[in-house]
Amino acid sequence: MSSQALDQFLSSNIEDLKSKGLYNVIDTLQGANGPVIRINGKSLINLSSNNYLGLATDNRLIDASVKAAQTYGAGAGAVRTINGTMDLHIELEEKLALFKKTEAVIVYQSGFNCNMAAISAVMDQHDAILSDELNHASIIDGCRLSRAKVIRYKHSDMNDLRQQAKEAKESGQYHKIMVITDGVFSMDGDIANLPEIVKIAEEFDLITYVDDAHGSGVLGAGAGTVKHFGLSDRIDFQIGTLSKAIGVVGGYVAGKKQLIEWLKLRSRPFLFSTSLPPAVIASCSASVDILMNDKELIEKLWKNGNHLKNGLSRLGYDVGQSETPITPCIIGDEVTTQQFSKRLYEEGVYAKAILFPTVPKGTGRIRNMPTSAHSKEMLDQVISVYEKVGKEMKLI
Repeated sequence: MSSQALDQFLSSNIEDLKSKGLYNVIDTLQGANGPVIRINGKSLINLSSNNYLGLATDNRLIDASVKAAQTYGAGAGAVRTINGTMDLHIELEEKLALFKKTEAVIVYQSGFNCNMAAISAVMDQHDAILSDELNHASIIDGCRLSRAKVIRYKHSDMNDLRQQAKEAKESGQYHKIMVITDGVFSMDGDIANLPEIVKIAEEFDLITYVDDAHGSGVLGAGAGTVKHFGLSDRIDFQIGTLSKAIGVVGGYVAGKKQLIEWLKLRSRPFLFSTSLPPAVIASCSASVDILMNDKELIEKLWKNGNHLKNGLSRLGYDVGQSETPITPCIIGDEVTTQQFSKRLYEEGVYAKAILFPTVPKGTGRIRNMPTSAHSKEMLDQVISVYEKVGKEMKLI
């Protein structure tokens, strides 16, 4: 028999989420995650993927994956520090370091693992972390794990960051102080003010840490937000993911050789979790090759993003302050947002409702993500559906 206390906890809380419009139904794809997907036998234009450049289904990645599996096997067989490091891992890390213009790189099993690993390996209970209030959940959890004092500053508010940095430094309480920000904020599409963050960091001797999961492959000719601002030699930690624009799975930390050496000695996900399998590493490597040599996919991504954003704005939708192809459609009320997403689905557009705790309560939205793989005709159809459903629900 299961615990009655657990049963009561789960039942009451799940029902509470349903009543507030916060219950999320997870759909199952019947096929690849491309610009058009199939769910329950229904074909839908897909605007919910982070497969920004369409590389998840690229034949060059698939071929590299198959070849690596045939040559190296299905799994790495061990953690990296025992005998799970293959020449494929080293080649990918060297390639990523060249791509990011840093001395070295360490690859992890996910972007989430990167933040859990890197923050806690460097910061401890004697330190402080200045964190943007809209930073990703993995940053929040990594900060908690470190046991450092977390000081949240108002979103992209440089005056508040400077004041918090000044107070923390002058207090004399902390051995080290770090400032952490997303490069691109995934739910709003706005870009961190890295030039000003670096100025403040250099004034108060702060460690700089940028999670560029949604900037890599999108900004800076693909190399990310740090490259976009020309700050590659002034950021201590650059975090990247291999599961969004790269199109596969995994994550990495880029920085100085000494930093990467320390992470290999002390970051727990690296030390205690089996390394990524050969097929994954090889397909990631093929993807980085594409990003380093072909900018057409990035140009197409921006063209599609601007087309959709302009179309939804003309209809009267609130697309927030997005500066990237990420196109939020902010509805507000959670129940209405869920209903709106359902109607889009019924009309052939797959765009999921994003609700609390992913975004603050009362700011429910549809996060639209056009990719390089979408055609203009697909996006025009999406805009037509948004017009039809928005008028029907009296949202525009």
